[in-house]
This record gives sequence, structure tokens and C-alpha cells, in this order.
Amino acid sequence: MSNFRLDIQEVTAGGRSAWLIEDHSVPVVAIAWSWRGGAALDAAEHAGALSVGGALLMEGAGELDNVAFSDALRDAAVNLSFDTSRDGFDGNLRALKPSLDEAVRLANTAMRAPRLDPAAVTRVRARAVAGARSALETPRGQVGRAFWAAAFPDHPAGRPSTGTVESLTSLPESAIRDALARQLRADGVILAAAGAITAAELAAVIPALFEGLPAGAPPEPPALPPFRDFGRVVVQVPAPQSAILFGHAGIPVSDPEWEAAQVVLRVLGGGGFSSRLMESVRVQRGLTYGIGVGFDTLFGQGVVIGSSSTDNARVGEALTVTREEWARMAAGGPTRAELDDAVAFLTGNLPLQFTDSRRIAGTLIALRRNGRPREWLNERADRLRALTVESTAGVARRLLRADALSVAIAGRPEGV
Repeated sequence: MSNFRLDIQEVTAGGRSAWLIEDHSVPVVAIAWSWRGGAALDAAEHAGALSVGGALLMEGAGELDNVAFSDALRDAAVNLSFDTSRDGFDGNLRALKPSLDEAVRLANTAMRAPRLDPAAVTRVRARAVAGARSALETPRGQVGRAFWAAAFPDHPAGRPSTGTVESLTSLPESAIRDALARQLRADGVILAAAGAITAAELAAVIPALFEGLPAGAPPEPPALPPFRDFGRVVVQVPAPQSAILFGHAGIPVSDPEWEAAQVVLRVLGGGGFSSRLMESVRVQRGLTYGIGVGFDTLFGQGVVIGSSSTDNARVGEALTVTREEWARMAAGGPTRAELDDAVAFLTGNLPLQFTDSRRIAGTLIALRRNGRPREWLNERADRLRALTVESTAGVARRLLRADALSVAIAGRPEGV
């Protein structure tokens, strides 16, 4: 796999650019597009408005009600979806090559002329309320909400992108319409495509996809403030086990040591049974079924975050061992063998991200969102192999702070 290379073309049309990887082995095309903004543009009292609006884009558009729109997608074998994240809004379509024009027409109609029929609004909003309420019924749902609220208490990143029971229950239709109007714009969008489509064909598709949308780009989301080291937050949940989230500030995705930091986190807690945390917390002591650590990226920043769960009576012990391993990695970094294993995995795993057109388009969008150049992936293996024990040890010292590890726990924990 060392010779694996990607031929990424840049296609420009109508003032918009797209990255394209052609593959005519099967007659399938995938197109992905993304705007900045997302749930961060929702007012606090209307949290979840864009998420509900995105779901409603699939509930009828133009002259097609929800049943007719669904039938049109099915008849043309088109897969279309929209997704709201904390800092962005994405669209994705996949279709057979002969159905591409119909797929683009339906996607454009959904964005340009969503129906927002009263019955659909009521149904989708009720479904969102039920989902938000269900998320709070488990320790895992409670701990996620507590962690982010404590880390970013005065920023949209601190609240669920899908909204809360309170905000969704009282969510007016006008807020949903306003959220869609802010986000679905003719400009400020990045695109990627993969599959059986040429550069010339893609150039013709791009204007049609966004035809009729209002001019201009979505507003800029508020800048992410520094991660607040909040120490420990405990949410009492009647359950035999506690869910645990732990972490601290990371580094920007543009940081030149981003990949070295990913290697450090893989060795610490991202490599399954080969990671240090899995060995110490599960294998040696049986404190959990699983524990993992990695970056959660939002607003151009990478937050170091890990998760585990354990019996209430053993929460204190599990956290003590976790902090010890955190400090040990910060003090010495990966060993030579650990570094070699992590680099081998990351370089060998790369081609698996390019096994189908949808995954390829999604990966290209992620690269563009993070400001990567087109040759970034082709040069990645060489950058990883150039890492040394000394350089990764320096990154570990810079990145990991056991003394500032913030912890959220949901359950009835003991020993904390």
C-alpha cells in the first residue's frame, strides 16, 4: 500500500470549486457539499432549529409532498441526505450515472423550495423531542451533555446540536424557516465528488445543484473560546454503571504536529487492545469493557477526549489508572515499537477510506474543511514515517496534561 496515490482534480464552475476523484469502474456518482455555520447559528432559545429544518428537507419540496418526494427518490434510486453538525451543515447525494440529473434536481428542489407542511413540522419536531428525551434516559446521554456544557458554557458548542427537550418543545416554525434561510445559500459552500463523472460533467452539475438559492454565504459562527478546565462534574443517574468522559484542550487542525498528536493518542487510547489505556484499565484490572481516546474536531480545533464506563464502585480506581497512564505518556511518549505499530496502521489503513464513492466524497470534504492541500494525503505516509521517538515524545509533553484532565461522570460513582 506504500504506492497508494490519489488523483484529485479541482473543478471550478459558477464561482464554486470542487474536488473530484474519477472512478468509472461502476456507474455511480457521489457528491458532497458543506457550509460553515450549523447548529452554532441557532439562537440558544431555538437550539435544534437547523437540525429539525434539515430533517424537514426530506419531507417534501416544491410540488411534491412527503410521500411523492420519497417516491421520486426511490424511483430514481437516489440516496439524498442532509446533516447538521455543531459547526456546519452538509448535503450528500449518491445516484446511478443515468439518474444524476434527477438526483441534482431533487436535491436542489429540497434546498430551494422545502414545503414545511404543518403536519410534517409537527411530526419531525415531535420525533426530535422524543430523541432528546431518550438521550437523557441513559448515563451515556447525560454525560455527553454535561461534559460539553461544562467545557464551553457560554458557546453553542456547549449545547446539543440537535437541541434540548426544552428548546424543541417550544420551537416555532418561524425559527425553523429562519435557520434554513440563514444556512442554505448560493455561496460559501465547498464541494467534493467521486465516481463515474468527468470534470466537465461535474462543472455542469455544480450550478444546477445550487440554482435559485439566495446569494451570499451563511454568517460566520462564533469563534470557539478556550476549553474551560472544569475539574469534575457528576450527574446523578440511577444506574449500576457510570459513564465517563474525560479530556482537555487539544490543538488546531492546522497545527503542523497534528499527525504526530494523532499517533500519540492512538498509542495512548485509540488502538483497541494494543493501546496503553485498554491494557491497563481493561486487560490488567477488568475495570471496563472498553476505553478510547482521540480528537473531537469542531470549529477548527481538536479537543482531546476519551470515554469509558465502569461499575459505580470502581469509578475512582478507573480514573486513577487513567490519570497514571495519561501522565506516563506525557512524560515519555511512545516507545519505538509503539510508534512503528501506530505508523504502520495509519499508513496501511488509508486505502480503506477510499472503498466506495460516498466515503471518498466525504473524506475529500473533510480535507477541504480542515484546509488541507490536494496533495496532503499523498504525502501523509512520508510524514508519518519521518516521525521519531524524540519528536513524538515532545508532542506528548505538549499535548497531554494529566493535572488538567476534566472529567464528567453520569451514574452513582464511588471513590471520586
